[in-house]
Amino acid sequence: MASAHWSFPVRVTSCSGNGPTSSTPPCPGASGTWCSGVDPVEEQAVEVGILAIFQNYLGRGKDEDVVRGEMRIAEQAEDLGLDKYWPAEHHFTDYSAIPDNIQFLTWLAGKTSTIRLGTAAVIVPWNNPLRVVEKITLLDHLSGGRAVLGLGRGLSRIEYEHFGIDMGESRERFDEGARMIIDALDSGEISGDGKFYPQPLTPIRPRPLSGFRDRFYAVGMSPESVEQCAQLGARLMTFSQKPWELYAQETLKEYQAAFKKYHGIEAPPPLTGDLMFCHQDAAKAEEMAKEYMSNYFLTIIRHYEIMSDHFKDVKGYDYYATSGELFAKVGIEVAAQTYVQVQSFGTPEQILEKLRWRRELMGDFELNMVSFYGGMDVDVAEQSLQLFSKEVLPELQGW
Repeated sequence: MASAHWSFPVRVTSCSGNGPTSSTPPCPGASGTWCSGVDPVEEQAVEVGILAIFQNYLGRGKDEDVVRGEMRIAEQAEDLGLDKYWPAEHHFTDYSAIPDNIQFLTWLAGKTSTIRLGTAAVIVPWNNPLRVVEKITLLDHLSGGRAVLGLGRGLSRIEYEHFGIDMGESRERFDEGARMIIDALDSGEISGDGKFYPQPLTPIRPRPLSGFRDRFYAVGMSPESVEQCAQLGARLMTFSQKPWELYAQETLKEYQAAFKKYHGIEAPPPLTGDLMFCHQDAAKAEEMAKEYMSNYFLTIIRHYEIMSDHFKDVKGYDYYATSGELFAKVGIEVAAQTYVQVQSFGTPEQILEKLRWRRELMGDFELNMVSFYGGMDVDVAEQSLQLFSKEVLPELQGW
């Protein structure tokens, strides 16, 4: 996920949606350019990062333990060879409690020297654009140019209500604020005459080290968000929630077509976010993955009120309006099984096999892994991540 990390509706199909496993064969394949300066993307090795969600599953633990657990994992990320570290932004609930991801990244900057530090994402409607620019710029200075910016618009009614912001304004707020942010990081000054963020021309100090257009991502799960991501010139940030065949045929194709329409060049590879569990024993990996990933799926349903019909009355969320009906029709248990199957779990070789299949299906992609979630003990998360980094990561980074 921040972002609405996890987006619905999920399409339930008879296929696993996750390529080959030990028991499952591969599934059959089921303008206005305000943003100048988007350059063709150079070829590069696959980059793999950690996505941190700070979840206190069902409130069963202490928030202090969750934060300390995420800190423990974050401090290992660089030594394990990960390329990027991405905390979410969420407020007020057990689902995810990380209210200021730039602040957390500033702490991590002082503990590291090479890993890049990304936001997954800053939720634009909940933040003042001027403050976002100032904070990400300062992080960039403190980290020696390692900051990466991801933006999103949010999906949780609970969070919007507590901020006192009309959720129906989210699309307009995102459109207005995101453009102000990315332009200010280019120019070193910010201004705006829009409806939500009127801003006199103001210098950014310290001045940005450089622009962010080559390290700029936006969450895109609905067709409207995918279109806006492409128009902004951003890399597409998505999260595993439907069979990859459908993702490749729908979401990815929509993004690639829109990006070329707005900028006249091919789109960069997308960033996909998976729940991950790695274990040397295949049966144990499957057992534990099903438990923790299903747990996490149910927290998504609850936090985003997916079974509610409130999306029907909220401007800009038409894509989600039928979610409750869909889940009522197929059943939560079936939906959870489908959700689990599109994640990355298994032995190191099983995970590699799934990711090779995904790459054959959709081409190059960046990868984010959520390693600590769903009530998992931090020791278990740590062991899984260490095994993944030792036996899966080297091949991925060699692609």
